[in-house]
Amino acid sequence: MAREYNPRSYALVFRKESARTSAQRSPEEEVLELIDIARFIVDTIAGKMGSDILLLDLSRVTLIADYFIIATADSERQIKAIADDLVEQLRINQGLTPLSIEGTPASGWVLVDYGSIVVHIFSEAQRNRYQLEGFWSDARTVVRIA
Repeated sequence: MAREYNPRSYALVFRKESARTSAQRSPEEEVLELIDIARFIVDTIAGKMGSDILLLDLSRVTLIADYFIIATADSERQIKAIADDLVEQLRINQGLTPLSIEGTPASGWVLVDYGSIVVHIFSEAQRNRYQLEGFWSDARTVVRIA
């Protein structure tokens, strides 16, 4: 399954090829809206007991990304578990791999970059220190799970 980013529709387009030979194939397109992927990420983080999960719509505020997801974990071990599960679940269920992963659980902040969706997993101390919610206060809150 090949992945393409279509910047005009802000959607990830997946081309699924049928079982026919390459000469006979005509790819079908299944469009997954970014908001659906962002909500899948929120659900995945919640499933690993992440707390204070925030989904921000940045599309009208900046060109950096369309969505930021910010979550808190209770320990280094939980930060790693959330990040690892998130990467695995998106690979298995959505066919996505991150563009990059920055930070370490020991630093208290792991960033998983999917291009239009950026996920921040913080320790409570680092989240209080950087206060991304305040920095992006002009963004629309889509989901908040306390």
